Amino acid sequence: MTTFLKFPDDFMWGAATASYQIEGAVYEDGKGESIWDVFSHTPGKVLNGDTGDIACDHYHRWQEDIKIMQSLGYPNYRFSLCWPRILPEGRGRINPPGLDFYSRLVDGLLEAGITPMATLYHWDLPTALNGGWLNRSTVDAFAEYTGVIARHLGDRVKYWFTINEPWCASHLSYTFGEHAPGFQDRSKGILASHHLLLAHGTAVKELRIAVPDVKVGIVLNSSPIHNDPVSPVSEDQIRFMDGELTRWFADPLHGLGYPKDILEDYVRMGVLDSEEPDFIKQGDMDIISRETDLLGLNYYTRQVLSSDPARNYDQKRDVPQTEMGWELYPEGLYELLERINRDYQPKQLMVTENGASYSDGPDEYGRVHDQNRIDYLESHIRTVWEATQAGIPVTAYLQWSLLDNFEWARGYSQRFGAIYVDYKTQKRTIKDSAYWFSDVIKRNGLLVD
Repeated sequence: MTTFLKFPDDFMWGAATASYQIEGAVYEDGKGESIWDVFSHTPGKVLNGDTGDIACDHYHRWQEDIKIMQSLGYPNYRFSLCWPRILPEGRGRINPPGLDFYSRLVDGLLEAGITPMATLYHWDLPTALNGGWLNRSTVDAFAEYTGVIARHLGDRVKYWFTINEPWCASHLSYTFGEHAPGFQDRSKGILASHHLLLAHGTAVKELRIAVPDVKVGIVLNSSPIHNDPVSPVSEDQIRFMDGELTRWFADPLHGLGYPKDILEDYVRMGVLDSEEPDFIKQGDMDIISRETDLLGLNYYTRQVLSSDPARNYDQKRDVPQTEMGWELYPEGLYELLERINRDYQPKQLMVTENGASYSDGPDEYGRVHDQNRIDYLESHIRTVWEATQAGIPVTAYLQWSLLDNFEWARGYSQRFGAIYVDYKTQKRTIKDSAYWFSDVIKRNGLLVD
């Protein structure tokens, strides 16, 4: 028997991308250099030496990409802005062609009946800002950048996200060195995280000034942290990882300050000198906790901690997984939505990224049959529906990603897109999963057996 799972009438569907992952044109029209331009050209940092120099060539092909979205009936599109394309030195001189590109993109989306949702920062920091997020002055530069772009686009863009995944932008970039700029120092990661959160707060203020009817929030990457039943770790390890990944960001954003237990851990680890570090200035926590309208969550899988280092990898636990090596665990999305709603009571929750990497390409008839991705999306969308039924205020689901694209340190080895991209020819091919998702959108719900 087939059942129809109907979503609320005002539920928002769509897809998401990020500027460095799709735009290309990194040396065109006055754009400044970003840390990812440098990092991707540094030998050994990105798989196969891949770079975002061309990527999906969206900078030149944005009209085609909008037409594809329009044909599929995608009503919302979350994209990010390339900071050095707009302010090549990070602040000061404005680059008119960069502003014009995003203005044309927004106008094109609106003409196609697609609501633009802009992310201010998805990791392409201008290299001209010496020290990057280790330098408090970058917070001021971000406020200036926000003001410039908000005044330029705020008459047409009403949904804004400040920072995408501050955990990644701090710890993957400064603690673990997997992302640009590639530092490996936890104390640097902590400092960067504070400045990123401050930048968020300053951006909220700038957006409210420039866009009176703005809907603004931040996007966190989070996941449930579970213990491995075969080779468990201590509950203290579970507590610390959850604290560093989720509470360190969500607590101060919601007026609770940094978690005391994590501050104590950092002092004990020797990465902070005090539970009241001197980089936290008077008034900082008020800035970070400025009122927002929504909270974006990016979810892909859970994390399972094991005392056996090998079993910290999903493939070593013999569980179903995507080609990224991530476990299929849709239950974790419900767990995350329920926990965030319970602990923080945001006005709105949006699933701002969810998707799966599978390498299916066109067959001899030019079709991409990616049933695995359909199954992934269906199971996670069903979970979102269950959350709406439980009264959790989740109002949007955005698929990651619109296009196959540059997947950071993995280069072009992973394909998350609704649209297959032949990187040699830049030909776009709509995958079966995109047609399936289009039907979900048209029905505003799921048909399930």
